[in-house]
Amino acid sequence: QVQLVESGGNLVQPGESLRLSCEASESIFGIWNLGWYRQVPGYQRELVASITAGGNANYVDSVKGRFVISRDNVKNKMSLQMNNLRPEDTAVYYCRSVAGGSWGQGTRVTVSP
Repeated sequence: QVQLVESGGNLVQPGESLRLSCEASESIFGIWNLGWYRQVPGYQRELVASITAGGNANYVDSVKGRFVISRDNVKNKMSLQMNNLRPEDTAVYYCRSVAGGSWGQGTRVTVSP
């Protein structure tokens, strides 16, 4: 099973940007649909963005126009560019195949004045 490791989380102010990275232990070419999820303590994990191997992306309404997901099937990496961050984006972010699999440690994003 491909292992995915998230990085890039940080404490930022509202309106700032962050870029999250997800690095795979081996080829992600065979993973059709990869996603970025986030979880706030006490709430269910939410799929915020996903991207197919062919590059088709989907976003939850709350991040449309602010977040951009991308993947590099050669470098075995996926990224999430997050712009105009809001306090409600504060969460632990995870990457995983949309089809299922184990969760990594995640990377924490905190948006606060």
